[in-house]
Amino acid sequence: RPTGSHGPSAPSPRVSPPPIVLRGRAAAGSPTSAASHASHLMATAAFSGLLRRCVPLLAAGPGKQAHAQVLTRGLLPHVTLQTDLLLVYSRCSDLAHARLVFDDMPHKNMHSWNILISSYVQSSLHGDALRLLPPMLEAGFRADHFTFPPLFKACAAISDWSLGGSLHSWVVMMGLEHHVVVGSSILDMYAKCGNLNSAHQLFVNMCNKDVVSWNSMISGFSRAEMSSEALTLFRKMQRDGMKMDLMAVPSVLSACGHSGDLRKGKELHGKLIRSLLFDFDTVVGNSLIEMYAKCGCLNDSRKVFSRMLNPNLVTWTTLISCCGVHGKGEESLALYEEMITRELKPNQITFTTILSSCSHAGLVSQGRMVFESMSSVHGVEPGAEHYACMVDLLGRNGYLKEALDLINKMPVEPTASAWGALLGASAIHKDVEIAEIAAKRLFKLEPSNSSNYIALCGIYNALETKDGMLKMRERMRELELIKSPGQSWISVNGSFLPR
Repeated sequence: RPTGSHGPSAPSPRVSPPPIVLRGRAAAGSPTSAASHASHLMATAAFSGLLRRCVPLLAAGPGKQAHAQVLTRGLLPHVTLQTDLLLVYSRCSDLAHARLVFDDMPHKNMHSWNILISSYVQSSLHGDALRLLPPMLEAGFRADHFTFPPLFKACAAISDWSLGGSLHSWVVMMGLEHHVVVGSSILDMYAKCGNLNSAHQLFVNMCNKDVVSWNSMISGFSRAEMSSEALTLFRKMQRDGMKMDLMAVPSVLSACGHSGDLRKGKELHGKLIRSLLFDFDTVVGNSLIEMYAKCGCLNDSRKVFSRMLNPNLVTWTTLISCCGVHGKGEESLALYEEMITRELKPNQITFTTILSSCSHAGLVSQGRMVFESMSSVHGVEPGAEHYACMVDLLGRNGYLKEALDLINKMPVEPTASAWGALLGASAIHKDVEIAEIAAKRLFKLEPSNSSNYIALCGIYNALETKDGMLKMRERMRELELIKSPGQSWISVNGSFLPR
């Protein structure tokens, strides 16, 4: 960072001769001017030190007071002081003041650009961060190894791997591709954007892999539900002597849950207990709850939950969801009510899980009460996913007309999930009239989704309505829609093979 080598441009509030004039006066025997210049330098150094002490403490108040004093004493513009002020405001998440300081800097340096870009990304203002790149280049600056990681993080957040690929080419031209942090950020960007081929190719070619690189690749495989690849890479990571990192554990546990690899999940759980990591990490605990539930071991999920020292809203929501998936709707409701008594405020995801649990268990009256309490008690406005859950709950239990009325009263445009739930319920109860209404809407929303045509065709078949069946099949042929055949898989020595 700069250390004031540019020198002060305003030595006092009232006198503003350039430094060379001050030096000339001092040489000519002007002790007053020399003393004033020395006082100016001392004040600049003192305020710079004060501002830098505010940064790790996130002391926004003292930082603003120092800013006021700097302005009062006429110490600005000064590149070092302005960079320090920029850093204080950025670290304190006061990006409005940070941008004002940045825009007022007549002499920006690379450090100031990096501070603002990184701060925007940390505050999830990814577009603002990326928009700083063109003016930075126009000002004659070149991105460095501090600039690229937040830019790649921004590309990952907006799923723009095309822009990320362009930045990757720039990194290669600048010879920074072997920098560990830069390389890991590129890999993470490709993995989060779903471009696993590029991510894996980059991973294989990396000369120096750190824990972040391994975690990014494992997480990428896990998000893409490539469980076998994620677990294989995790085993290789351990064989290569890399220490188990907590950041990778949730992704590995997720892979175990998706693949049903209970043995590997239990093995990892045992390692966590021996390392004393499980008791203190809520994210890992949440992942264990979900993994055991997906492997059919709900009792083990309950045991993990009971051992957790600091269960948060995600923990409660995860167990509520797991109980609901296993058909334990009443237990989900009991957990939800206990969570409320512990003064944890449910969010939209919590309501989606509890309504879904009520739907699976056929708890209509309880589901209605939860749905009505969302806005009236908890101040959470129902979204499209909550209406879809209620439509599913009502439709499954034969309240098809009420479900249709609920869709028509939605404050937002009904989604395909809501109409799909109604179509599925109509198929269960063989209500062709409501099924045709739902199917007609779905054909417009999802014209290439063959399952909607097949569902309606199934209802016609069950009711022996041959004309309807023939029309649906003819329409599917016109649209060139086919039903993909089902296929089951079996795990053999860690690999999945078709039966």
